[in-house]
Amino acid sequence: MRPSPKRRTVLTATAATAAALTTTGTAEAADRSPVTAQRPTRELRALLREIDPARIEATIRRLVSFGTRHTLSVQDDPRRGIGAARDWLLAELKSYAAASGGRMTAELQSYVQEPAPRIPTPTKITNVIATLRGSMTPERVYVVSGHYDSRVTDVMDATSDAPGADDDASGVAVVLELARVMAKRRPASTIVFAAVAGEEQGLYGSAHLAQTLKAAGTDVQGMFTNDIVGSATADDGTRDPYTIRLFAEGVPSSETPEQAAIRRSVGGENDSATRQLARFVRDVADNDATGMRIRTIYRRDRYLRGGDHIPFLERGYPAARFTEPAEDFAHQHQDVRVDDTGKQYGDLPEFCDFAFTARVARVNAATLWTLAQAPGTPKNPRIITSNLTNSTSLTWARGPEPDLAGYEVVWRETTAPEWTHVVPVGEVTAHEVDLSKDNVFFGVRAVSRAGLRSPVAFPAPQS
Repeated sequence: MRPSPKRRTVLTATAATAAALTTTGTAEAADRSPVTAQRPTRELRALLREIDPARIEATIRRLVSFGTRHTLSVQDDPRRGIGAARDWLLAELKSYAAASGGRMTAELQSYVQEPAPRIPTPTKITNVIATLRGSMTPERVYVVSGHYDSRVTDVMDATSDAPGADDDASGVAVVLELARVMAKRRPASTIVFAAVAGEEQGLYGSAHLAQTLKAAGTDVQGMFTNDIVGSATADDGTRDPYTIRLFAEGVPSSETPEQAAIRRSVGGENDSATRQLARFVRDVADNDATGMRIRTIYRRDRYLRGGDHIPFLERGYPAARFTEPAEDFAHQHQDVRVDDTGKQYGDLPEFCDFAFTARVARVNAATLWTLAQAPGTPKNPRIITSNLTNSTSLTWARGPEPDLAGYEVVWRETTAPEWTHVVPVGEVTAHEVDLSKDNVFFGVRAVSRAGLRSPVAFPAPQS
């Protein structure tokens, strides 16, 4: 039987697009998914221009000046230790909040961690949090973090100098710069800026933040941690100053046995909410406005290590980690010293590239601002599997945004890493595509009246 005229049109368009990607694109061009990319708005470009490398440098140097920020270090000294860093961070965020017209608040989030691995005695762990409340859909939340604690080679050494310029004053500097430039603006959804503690001892501060949000039923639709984003130079001296790695988990950490069974039956190992978030980052931040290429790594994190996105993943939130293109292990976590040749070691500001970190901040800003201004990711997407048919019926729930213009259906071959086709379907909650659900992957994304698109939602089967 020949395909219907409608299906023939769809199949022809699919073949034409695939041919164009094959003949015109390098691997790099193909993995940017040009059909779903979003160009930065004039508003976003203005925001990105305000990100200041000099301010990022000043933040990193100020955090280094506290000597050590080890989680077990002194908390009541005004000049040295994690307590002094905590108080300075709170003062900085409060100064940004003062310019927000009441939209931003800054506070300490503390709890006592009982003895645990790398925590020998009960220890107060404090996150420093700024919340910029959304003006249209404040219940939808995005989180960005860096950890302000530091360490030397001996993770239990709480007294030696541990400057932690790259790991992770650089990530905290990104968070503070984002808070500064966004405080004066009015996002549609809520953004949480977090400097967390306890990371080097076991992700304690981030776990507390994630659990607090989960217990409150907070709709966190995206979380990013910036950890080791201060240098573009590897330990062999090679440089890659215009690339940032983004680690994005595939199969969700929080997946239930029932969800695992569904995934095995339909595929979708590359379509977790976190992978869709990673695609969104490339769609909005891999461009001339940020000056950066996002290299997505399809892993939760690097070997033998982990970051503050993991507690969010474990609680079912989409979360990913930004980190520099190749780490310099000759300096990371090393004690501050000078060798026989006069060469310095230690995680010092001299080994940071502040212009690079500013570009990383622009990647974060482009992502977070677009997420906050665009509609939320469609909820409850379903692919109807009750009938044997060569067309595909999709359904989803309508979002609450007052500026919602409608939805788009996206699809790609099951062997393709990126979405290759987009079809506008209007302000509806169901659509039928004249393609077989057996042959391609489908997704749904929301569109605002201003033309901003949400991340894609991957549908689960519904019989």
